[in-house]
Amino acid sequence: MTQLRKRLVVLGLDGLPHDLATSLAACGSCPNLARLLAQNATTIEAELPELSPVNWTSVITAAGPGRHGVFGFVGIDPATYTLGPVDAAAIRVPTLMDRLTKAGLTAKIVNLPCAAPVKPLRGAIIAGFPETDLARAVHPPELAQNLRLAGYSLEADTSRGASDFDALARGLRKTLASRRAALEMLWAGGDFDLFLLVATETDRLFHFFFPAVAHPEHALHAAVLDLLADWDRLVGLVLDRYDALPEPKRLIALADHGFTELATEVDLNVWLAKRGLLLTTPGARNQWDAHIAPHQTAAFALDPGRIYINTKERFARGVFHEHVAQKLARELRDELLALTFEGAPVMEAVYLAEEIYDGPQLRRAPNLICLGRPGLSLTAKFDRTELFGRFGRTGCHSAHGALYCDTAAARPGTTTGAGRKIAAYFDLPEPNEPAWISNAI
Repeated sequence: MTQLRKRLVVLGLDGLPHDLATSLAACGSCPNLARLLAQNATTIEAELPELSPVNWTSVITAAGPGRHGVFGFVGIDPATYTLGPVDAAAIRVPTLMDRLTKAGLTAKIVNLPCAAPVKPLRGAIIAGFPETDLARAVHPPELAQNLRLAGYSLEADTSRGASDFDALARGLRKTLASRRAALEMLWAGGDFDLFLLVATETDRLFHFFFPAVAHPEHALHAAVLDLLADWDRLVGLVLDRYDALPEPKRLIALADHGFTELATEVDLNVWLAKRGLLLTTPGARNQWDAHIAPHQTAAFALDPGRIYINTKERFARGVFHEHVAQKLARELRDELLALTFEGAPVMEAVYLAEEIYDGPQLRRAPNLICLGRPGLSLTAKFDRTELFGRFGRTGCHSAHGALYCDTAAARPGTTTGAGRKIAAYFDLPEPNEPAWISNAI
């Protein structure tokens, strides 16, 4: 007897919190979102730090950061102390696409953040932000050519931020059109076992116009609802396609983190510098140009809330041994927990790496992982002088309350748990993980 092909459709809704999704569905502007919420909607927690590269990697590896090795958008070279982007080459465990290919199953992937440079797989993949080159973002190569001909947009221009809603809306409508085109291309014929599409437009909109989304009295509220109606049509297209699939099938929709209105940014490098623990040399060209003076630096931070202690065992010009670093980390944690903004604590929690991570990549983790209270966005720039401030954004990530919907009514606790649900659906065996330690931080 021929075994029926079982399919799983995963819809990623970047940065969409459950509470805001419920409000948008209730107001009638997003009827397809309302359809989606009927599929056993609940919440999941983000892995820390609550960033897209950490959490989408956790989903597509079914592993936490201590195993997959991705802790943020940016890493630092332990020899030169220069910053650089972290991409998919940093992932230290097999992805679900690797495991599906090994099992002879087909995956079709659209706009997966932080997935470039892509690797060959059985199926097709289009990586998303922050990649800008279709040649690195797409497999097979002939698909990249088709996407170029179709005018495919990998990412909207957000450089004008909150100063130009119309420009941002035009860019987001273009990326939505690109996702629809890619969906049509890759869904044709139904030749897949896993179909995963991530819509990142909500994250971009919320960063710069969260109050306009959340508050009906805002002058731009009608305009953002009109934009979200376009986004909702993409959600509806995925749901319609899913409904037309034969059984057996399953639908999972999830966000990689929550979102909330920004009260202030809190720059941890300013905090470290004011305490005499971080020294930078003049000449920084931008917020990413570290200019760290290693021999005069005890600790430094990387976005969003990662603090690294400059140890001899880890960095070429470290100043402490590990046993001293452990003591310093605990002292810094106590001081950070006492930090206040407008009379209230800044931090919800400050964790030692070993308290929240396990696995062979633990040695690459930050010494401290800070979680700000909702609305307090932790940053780590190298060109700022003020501890608190707002710099053009009106919304920020939250580790809590990310949306999760599942036709099978599963309730994973975290994004890693969601990835494990995907792996279990296909009965994928656990991969063998090499105990490999990268030099990148």
